[in-house]
Amino acid sequence: MPGIQSTTTAFDPNDLAYKPPTGGIQKVIDTPLIEATPENIKGYGTIVSTPKDFPIEITRWPAQGWRPVDDNSGDQGGTTEGTFEFWWKGDTLYARNNAVGDSYLFAWSTFPEAASTTTPTVPRQKALIWRANYHPDGGQLFFPLDGEMSFVVPLALPGDDVKPEDFRTFRVSGGKGLYIHPNIWHGAVVPEGDEGRLLDRQGRVHARVSVDFVGEFGCYLGVPMGGDGDE
Repeated sequence: MPGIQSTTTAFDPNDLAYKPPTGGIQKVIDTPLIEATPENIKGYGTIVSTPKDFPIEITRWPAQGWRPVDDNSGDQGGTTEGTFEFWWKGDTLYARNNAVGDSYLFAWSTFPEAASTTTPTVPRQKALIWRANYHPDGGQLFFPLDGEMSFVVPLALPGDDVKPEDFRTFRVSGGKGLYIHPNIWHGAVVPEGDEGRLLDRQGRVHARVSVDFVGEFGCYLGVPMGGDGDE
């Protein structure tokens, strides 16, 4: 995938924001695949047709006690944006978020112990995702930069007691983008092709609260790739 990797000069596979798991876990909890529409994405976010000037919700800093945060304060961090690059190397999905300067190993298309680093060992029917997070400080916009790119992303509604069974995988197609509200759990954005580039716009604070599926539940989250999904 030379197109993206050649431009991602800052990417270092040894300098990841999160260390991926090891340990031979062989359990997968699959998520249902849903073709995202303006109706069924409500509560999670919004389908976006044009990213220009699309507003990002910024969440006011929470009060620590009974005294409230002053008006016109606590929500002035603003937003940041940049290119979010994703590419498969064999069975492994890497990514680089240039908006915040972080690199990731997001998923595998087979169990990592059997993953090839050159060509896929099996057709990529699903991505095995090991973690997800939400942003308490603001929403996040993903918009494809390469025409009709389609992608899938697992989402779950707010709550720190989230479980793998709470996630639904939404497929966004036809060159549309996806905006998710603050506090919405989201796993990796997974391009349907070998690589993809997305405009990423989000809160500048970029706080993350994470769930580790392998460490907490002894499983991977199975995210279907492609297909029409359910309405």
